[in-house]
Amino acid sequence: MSSVSVAYISASTNRHPHAADVSTQSVIAFGAAKFIALWNATNAQDEFDRGVYETLPGHDGTVTCVRYVQEDCLLSADDKAHEKAISALAVHDRLVVSGSSDSRVKIWELSLSDQSIELKEIQLISLRGKYPLSFALTVLPGVQAIILAIGSTDRNIQIWTRSEDLFVSSAVLSGHEDWVRSLAFRQPLTDEDPLILASGSQDATIRLWNIEAFTKKNTDILEDDNADDFSTPLRHHLQNLFSITFDALLVGHEASITSLSWRPRLTSTSTPTLLSTSTDSSLILWQRFGDIGGQRLGGFVGGLWASSGMDALAWGWSGGWRRWRCAVDDNNCDWSEVGAIGGHSAAVRGLAWSPGGEYLMSCGLDQTTRIHGEIPIPGALTSQSVWHEIGRPQVHGYDLSGVAFLDALRFVSIADEKVARVFEAPREFVDVVNNIGSVHLTSDKGERPRAATVPPLGLSNKATSEATDASAVDPQLTGSSSAYDTARTKRRPFEGELAAITLWPEIEKVFGHGYESIALAVSNSRTLVATACKATSPEHAVIRVYDTAKWQLVGQPLVGHSLTVTRIAFSSDDRYILSVSRDRSWRLFERQGADGGYVPVTGDKSHSRIIWDCAWAPEGDIFATASRDKTVRIWHSADTGKPGDWLAVTTIKTSDAATAVAFAPSEFDSRRRLAIGLESGHVLIYSSHSNISEWRLDLTVDSRTAHVDQIHHLIWRPYSSNATMQLASCSEDSTLKVLTVHNATG
Repeated sequence: MSSVSVAYISASTNRHPHAADVSTQSVIAFGAAKFIALWNATNAQDEFDRGVYETLPGHDGTVTCVRYVQEDCLLSADDKAHEKAISALAVHDRLVVSGSSDSRVKIWELSLSDQSIELKEIQLISLRGKYPLSFALTVLPGVQAIILAIGSTDRNIQIWTRSEDLFVSSAVLSGHEDWVRSLAFRQPLTDEDPLILASGSQDATIRLWNIEAFTKKNTDILEDDNADDFSTPLRHHLQNLFSITFDALLVGHEASITSLSWRPRLTSTSTPTLLSTSTDSSLILWQRFGDIGGQRLGGFVGGLWASSGMDALAWGWSGGWRRWRCAVDDNNCDWSEVGAIGGHSAAVRGLAWSPGGEYLMSCGLDQTTRIHGEIPIPGALTSQSVWHEIGRPQVHGYDLSGVAFLDALRFVSIADEKVARVFEAPREFVDVVNNIGSVHLTSDKGERPRAATVPPLGLSNKATSEATDASAVDPQLTGSSSAYDTARTKRRPFEGELAAITLWPEIEKVFGHGYESIALAVSNSRTLVATACKATSPEHAVIRVYDTAKWQLVGQPLVGHSLTVTRIAFSSDDRYILSVSRDRSWRLFERQGADGGYVPVTGDKSHSRIIWDCAWAPEGDIFATASRDKTVRIWHSADTGKPGDWLAVTTIKTSDAATAVAFAPSEFDSRRRLAIGLESGHVLIYSSHSNISEWRLDLTVDSRTAHVDQIHHLIWRPYSSNATMQLASCSEDSTLKVLTVHNATG
């Protein structure tokens, strides 16, 4: 029986400061669109980091909060769990606190058993019109009482304590001048140390508060007329009295604080270290020294510690992670950046394998084009490899909807604009992929520009021969650094580099359509490109075919549709162009001579809803159409001798709308294979032996392995490896996946 395994998952983290958490074993769980992604960050060597290895479906809305209850139990919330979105979540032992933009804080009791998990609401706290933004929950030292800190939009920190069943209000801490967005407790190392609360605000400051048992010393401070205004005793419902004293003001960030996290205790004498992230694009480790790194493009959303405090991590506005690792030298930490993970932060609309299957390109509504490649594990006894993003050739100003390779070092893309753009790889990309062993490319480096940049207020990537400006990656690095350049091209790019210095120069623009581009295809000979645009009338629902040598129009625009063309496909010998449309029809065009244009041959309108996708079999004798009417139809040329006679030989019915379809590039066990993507995110694998009218369902890949939302594109890797094939898929759920399909005989 056929089976499937996941080779690669590209996913970004949601733009919520509480959307990620880390277990004691350094497994990071984060919200990615409507599901949870798991990333094992324990590998000491970056070369062995596999990235995201599993996704957990189940949410109907965007995941806003993720927290570990224990090593094998996660708690998550989304923007549809309450009447309004959940904005904060905290867990301590079996106590759960959730806050929503409905101005309410709920206290829950969690019951875990082998058979079930149950949440029981035990208390409701109203914030009287203020929204909860952050929680911190821990035990007061020396007593069996819980302390809860609540940060909200009223600029104050509310302190609640519980010694019996319910929390009671105990103190209010003022001082911040804007919303309090992050809170973090640090338990004392010794009996003499206080419990420390760190609070971060949109006023760009961090405040430290000491919470300790009420003593004569504290009493003297509180009775002193010159005492700090923020010294506040907790109310006396507890058996022991405690005081809260303002201790320090940390100033260093230039914009809103987004997250705070205390470093796990390394030894009994470890100096407390606080990690903070900010929208000013910096991550700071507070231990009387400055920041270790930054990024551009929106700043950091949140941060955390991993590997027992040896790794500091943060994720940014675009959803990508950055990671810094501590190398201990004479009891001091020497921090350096290592690889992390990332992905598209919006729906992924287009996919394309390079002609030889060397790497995979994707584009999406986050206005980026990304290249993903296999990187061999050095020293591995077998041909083991890991997948990572290795380039970001286009960071655009419009939503991208399609990409296609012309060869291994050139591609064309379309976006929500009237022009198609052509790009060519710079020397730096060739150096990187060759050095990391992802693929061995041969090219004349002397004729290639070194890199590319985007001018201010511009949309076109301009070629440059200048050395890399290191400050474009990290504000702490200034000027050009040959040492930095040399080191960078011998490893996979980090997130900051992908976003800043892996662009490809733009070499051509292709005009012609009157509205925004929507469909793109490249011929199998790589000599022709076909495009279509959004249309509400036959006048604009045309296909334009260009040659890739001079980018001139070939023949006349292809007419026949009345609404937007959704997909274009060339037959394996480029004799035919097949198109499908929102007008529920498909059209077939045939080429007139080797240098001639295409002319209409036939069409059909038997689908009852929009046709989303179409694909040719590699043999060129059949093609498939996938429609919202929950059917996939297989079409074959009738034996009448007339090129225009194509008949539906079978109809495959699906449980949901069929949104993507792709034929495998080669046969195994004398069977053709067809992949179908559904609106639900599921993938179906069908096969046919000799009778093309009979198709058997071999495999159903559900949302646990595939996707949780509409699949936009499926594409098989263009190589044959006996019983193993790889299928790439992209979805409205913002992820890209590469699935390895293990075919069974018979």
